[in-house]
Amino acid sequence: MVTVTETRTGTYEVVVIGGGAAGLSAALVLGRSRRRTLVVDASEPRNTPAAHMQGYLTRDGMSPAEFLALGREEIARYGVDLVRDRAVDVTKGEGDGFAVALADGETVHARRIVVATGLKDELPSVPGVAERFGRDVIHCPYCHGWEVRDQAFGVLATTPMSVHQALIVSQWSKDVTLFLHTVAESELTDDDLRRLAAAGVAVVPGEVAALAVEDDRLTGVRLADGSTHPREALFVAPRAVPQTGLLEKLGAELHETPFGAYPVVDPTGLTTVPGVWAVGNAMGFAEQVVNAASAGYRAGATINGELLMSDLDAAVRV
Repeated sequence: MVTVTETRTGTYEVVVIGGGAAGLSAALVLGRSRRRTLVVDASEPRNTPAAHMQGYLTRDGMSPAEFLALGREEIARYGVDLVRDRAVDVTKGEGDGFAVALADGETVHARRIVVATGLKDELPSVPGVAERFGRDVIHCPYCHGWEVRDQAFGVLATTPMSVHQALIVSQWSKDVTLFLHTVAESELTDDDLRRLAAAGVAVVPGEVAALAVEDDRLTGVRLADGSTHPREALFVAPRAVPQTGLLEKLGAELHETPFGAYPVVDPTGLTTVPGVWAVGNAMGFAEQVVNAASAGYRAGATINGELLMSDLDAAVRV
């Protein structure tokens, strides 16, 4: 049973904002490094809709909820505090300190900050998509492709980049239909059409009106013209919304990507604000769970070394 901290007093060496794979991994390394660490967890992991996660060695098939529960137990062994709350503001104080304001009205202080707030997925507004997301409406073939292999796939296009998604998922099934939905046929390049043909992907123009569902399973994709195309799994491309509000308040530099604006970071996750790291989906769109955990580990080890050298240099100057 994980003990949730009720009272936070004094100054932490590190506050980790976000209790997903990246944040917990950073906290684990910091706790094992004997750093007084607090995790602020708003309990909004991106992969909540998924019943399982894949591609994480030794954890393949584990439910995301179980994975996070085990992570919380592990950090507690090393004295890391965890509070169920939301960080609403972070400000730079004097010297190398930061103040983190929580939604409950309390303020905690830290020498270093790890932002692991992730991102949110905004799904296409097609009836049935949100309700079935994480089940037979999915977005990542590396996460879910094996589980739906050889089924009849649909791909819901929302931008011309959906062509790439249709081509990738053809590795898991030879029955793939790309529904152009809001994308005009004229937006597809000659190279797109050649590759789609070579992969055996059928292209269906016209807006998708809804999903057909029977006995709690996807059975087809219904177009606005009334026609229905039998499908068993539908791939979508959610619009990624990076949760960069706290980083922006601190003045972190962002850079535009095809998937939104993310912080500029070095290989350890250090942002352009000294003392502030960003890890997991807070620093990029394609951070799977295993990558997010790796990024958290890297940031935690870096922060421990940086704090150590900073304190030693200060002692030398005395």
